[in-house]
Amino acid sequence: MKWSADAEDAIRKVPFFVRKRVRARVEQEARTAGKKVVSLADMQATQRRYLSGMSRDVKGYRIDMCFGPNGCPNRAVPGDELYRRLEELLQSQDLLGFLRQRVRGDLKFHHEFRISLADCPNACSQPQIKDVGILGAVDVRLTEEPCTACGACVDVCREGVFELDGEGPPRLALARCVACGQCVKACPTGTLAADRTGFRVLLGGKLGRHPRLARELPGIYSADQVLQIVGDCLAFYKAHSRRGERFAELMTDAFFDDLTRRYGAAGGDPH
Repeated sequence: MKWSADAEDAIRKVPFFVRKRVRARVEQEARTAGKKVVSLADMQATQRRYLSGMSRDVKGYRIDMCFGPNGCPNRAVPGDELYRRLEELLQSQDLLGFLRQRVRGDLKFHHEFRISLADCPNACSQPQIKDVGILGAVDVRLTEEPCTACGACVDVCREGVFELDGEGPPRLALARCVACGQCVKACPTGTLAADRTGFRVLLGGKLGRHPRLARELPGIYSADQVLQIVGDCLAFYKAHSRRGERFAELMTDAFFDDLTRRYGAAGGDPH
């Protein structure tokens, strides 16, 4: 649906964490009213109704997805199926009922448990500031296929992982690697291949008055392992939340270290 210029300007000023929902509600109400263009008055009226009745739209959790499913060329690992399974897991937890028992007064969107899934390290869906952030990852390895020193890996890698001296395979500085998998796609000889594919997992990010970036569990994990980790985080969250605090405020070093011990050997550390 088309938006007038002043309506577009106004929607950009809505906090980003509710902007998508407000835009969808505005367009829904405009269509119901038979309008083809959203005006500033339409946007403001819907926004007032939306924010005043926010508690009716809180569902206890939120999953954000990047642009990968829309054909993004940077996808390392498609997360569509994992997204569906995460949705099923979160629905089974009745987080809305849990929050209603814990939170005094009306529920707000910031009370929801938030997960973000990105198909590559570009992280368009901002997994670094969510309760659980998940990024598609490709661990690269050298094969026995001869390297022609074409330089494709050097050109495509933004992290400076590869060095060529004109003879033999490239030297890899894996400590710099973010597991995007672009080098594997670019290599014309098959000298570079995916050792394994899966997901990186970040825990305990948030914005607000006391923001913090999420901490990354070491390793690359399968979809099944990611679901197990998320399940453990939800159990910890429910056991320790008393007033609807964010998971980032509750997560302790001991809990993080316990997850690292339990899953680190299974996920491994690519670096």
